[in-house]
Amino acid sequence: MAGIGDTLIATPLIHELRANFPAATIDVLTMWAGSKDLLESNPHVNRVFQKNLLKCGKLEAVRFLWSLRREGYKLSINTHPQSRIHYRIAAWLAGAEVRISHEYECFHWLDRWLVTGTLPQNYTLHSIENNAAVLPLIGAQKKLTAQEMEFHLTPAEEKFADDFLANHQLAGQKLLGIHVGSGGTKNLPLKRWPLKNYAGVVRRLNQERPDIRVLLFGGPEEAKDHQIVLAQANRDLTLEAKSKNLRETAALMKRCSAFLSVDTALMHIAAAMKVPNQIVIEAPTLNVTNWPYGNQFTLVKNPVVSGRNLDYYRYDGGDIKGTRAELIAAMESVTVAEVFATITKLI
Repeated sequence: MAGIGDTLIATPLIHELRANFPAATIDVLTMWAGSKDLLESNPHVNRVFQKNLLKCGKLEAVRFLWSLRREGYKLSINTHPQSRIHYRIAAWLAGAEVRISHEYECFHWLDRWLVTGTLPQNYTLHSIENNAAVLPLIGAQKKLTAQEMEFHLTPAEEKFADDFLANHQLAGQKLLGIHVGSGGTKNLPLKRWPLKNYAGVVRRLNQERPDIRVLLFGGPEEAKDHQIVLAQANRDLTLEAKSKNLRETAALMKRCSAFLSVDTALMHIAAAMKVPNQIVIEAPTLNVTNWPYGNQFTLVKNPVVSGRNLDYYRYDGGDIKGTRAELIAAMESVTVAEVFATITKLI
């Protein structure tokens, strides 16, 4: 029920559960429509329930979660890093007999009443590995030879991406995907690299590297930002990667030569799609637990954050630490020149 990226990070655990319990019913409850999209066609999932508990009223949320009790679940797992107590309240309302969660800095006596089993989180391990640590608690073990994030695309979605490239004369071109956004909850928009910087990189690429086509990725929430970038760009070399859902977006990303972002859901999708030349601008929220997993990437280091990521952000249910001005200044410290040099060195 956390972010879309966290849903993708949970897919290796889902596969391990299926490998250990092939006859089990495995259902997933998600908050975001994009998370539901991601899990469509996943062969290890029976059903996906989706409810935005932030938008519906409290009474509606309680009624929905209480209705899940009729499914008679034996086990529920709050995957890492679902730190806020609201996730454990949701698990309790859904009524599984065994309810497992990692322990976070914000844990107190009520959390321990809401769940029946806990395990420590480990900031030196990726969230995928934190999730795999759940297996011994439920009488299971690692059965897969490798832990891989899974995004199962359909032939229709693959065809959409190929048709998009053909219709825009992009087949065989060097394609740089860019995601200018980030999560919008709490104060997470403050981890974004400034929009003016993205626009500056695109302008310079258009001028100095016209062999690179730029695709702007994102949903409706990025539409206004895309128009700002496009207004300053060469429209023959830069366009929006328009798609009807996250699945088509992933299919298009799979065809990119490189991908640029901070740590966002699309960063994780780029890793799952094995996009070569993945570039990540270091934000205060980036740490070992949420690096792009299973894909080589180049980090554009943030001189203000300077490796002190856990001083800025932990899974304690709270905001990124620091004032708005401090966090904006931190992201502005990564220059257009540094990002441009990284892109042009890789492509």
